[in-house]
Amino acid sequence: SHERICQYIAKESGLLVVSVGYRLAPEHKYPAAYEDCLSATQHFLQHLEHYGVDPARVIVCGDSAGGNLAAAVSQTLAGRSDFPRLRAQILIYPGLQALDFNLPSYQQNRGVPLLFRERAAFYVLQYTQGDTSNLEEVLEGSHIPPDLRLKYTKWVNPD
Repeated sequence: SHERICQYIAKESGLLVVSVGYRLAPEHKYPAAYEDCLSATQHFLQHLEHYGVDPARVIVCGDSAGGNLAAAVSQTLAGRSDFPRLRAQILIYPGLQALDFNLPSYQQNRGVPLLFRERAAFYVLQYTQGDTSNLEEVLEGSHIPPDLRLKYTKWVNPD
């Protein structure tokens, strides 16, 4: 789905672009896509000389679920000394939290195409469990135990 844009970026920037064709939900739920992206990134980082890539100039990028995957790969590799350090991550409308689908950004954009609030929650459930039977609970926010919600309040709240 992203081959043409990757080709465009490579051509216009003069840079090497590697696009990972990771396994998709619901057939392959979490952590399949993450494992694919991490494995591909590690392989690439181990063979930079083969591709003629400067280790100090590697960036990961992704949009939507791919933005989530790029962030997760970046976090996993951040403390590793056996790989070159990633220079940056580019996250384009990434899915980064599924604790609260009632935050202002979800409310303000609940009816904005392409990714309606309900669709975002639906896809998160497909990705994490391959099942959307508790979609209403997730939209209401009752899928998170009160003690866990309290623990993450300083990071996920309207303020």
